Amino acid sequence: MESITIKDIAKALNLSTSTVSRALRDSSEMNLETKKMVLEYARQMNYSPNPMAVSLRENKSKAIGVILPEIANSFFSQLINGVEEVAYEQGYHVVIFQSHESYEREVANLKYLASRRVDGMLVSLSSLTTDLHPFHSLIEKGMPFVFFDRVPASEKVHTITSDNYQSSYNATKHLLINGKKRIAHLTSPRYLSITTERLEGYRRALIDHDIPYDENLIKFCHYGGAVAQENEQTIRDLLSLPHPPDGILAASDRLTMGCLEHLHKNNIRIPEEIAIVGFTNMPVAGLLDPPLTAVVQPAAGMGKRATELLIQLIESPDQIKGFQHISLPSDLQVRRSSASYI
Repeated sequence: MESITIKDIAKALNLSTSTVSRALRDSSEMNLETKKMVLEYARQMNYSPNPMAVSLRENKSKAIGVILPEIANSFFSQLINGVEEVAYEQGYHVVIFQSHESYEREVANLKYLASRRVDGMLVSLSSLTTDLHPFHSLIEKGMPFVFFDRVPASEKVHTITSDNYQSSYNATKHLLINGKKRIAHLTSPRYLSITTERLEGYRRALIDHDIPYDENLIKFCHYGGAVAQENEQTIRDLLSLPHPPDGILAASDRLTMGCLEHLHKNNIRIPEEIAIVGFTNMPVAGLLDPPLTAVVQPAAGMGKRATELLIQLIESPDQIKGFQHISLPSDLQVRRSSASYI
């Protein structure tokens, strides 16, 4: 069944297409009887606007693009829930792409979304992204962007993050208070913003508790935990040190799970021999053996704030003064993986 058009309505009512168009837009600058007649006929004929035509006329698609490393991750799935909640309330559609930690795929997704004329984009960078030129090129052309979680090291972009420095500081302090002296830090590639911030929080906690910083205990995982072989080798290298760690702070879901798996396989008692704190939003963290102490990030809240800011940039850019850098607090949930008395 073909959809009725503005031209069809105009022909049926013997009106001009411009008159029908103004009536359907509820214009106040036209005869009330004519408007009522047009709206009633449109209702009877089940008229609905052509979204492509509306997009071309208003130069808006009412769609926002989202690019993130992966959906099969509790943190990012919760973040998407926050994005979609706000977008739906504001009448926007959400188009989601995964980079799968690939820079090439990330750029391909970026180009596709731009070609589909989305109104703005939300991006969490892949672990292999070092060249930001494709993003800056679109920003210079007027495309609104908000980066979340993994963000560029630049003051000239809008960012929504969690308090990576403070949460890493608190997690390291917790291990120190529980008697651990040689705390290893498993983390993502060194050029990611989250890596820098979490490493600095870890380092500061050691300094504040008079524990020397040992670079041998810092392991940067190039694939951010996405490659099991890399995780396995990293943990094996730590355990083979002359003075192996008695605590581990792991900076992602996959690094945390890889660490737990290896320690269980080698019959290393947790937390008696090695205590573990991870960054994870996994709902089952409390069901692991032992239950996992974890930094839980405000994923849904980050998604909501990022989407609110992006829609502001799309609809009312003049109301935003300067670049916004918003950091939301995380929560340290203490369980038995880091303290045997719990």
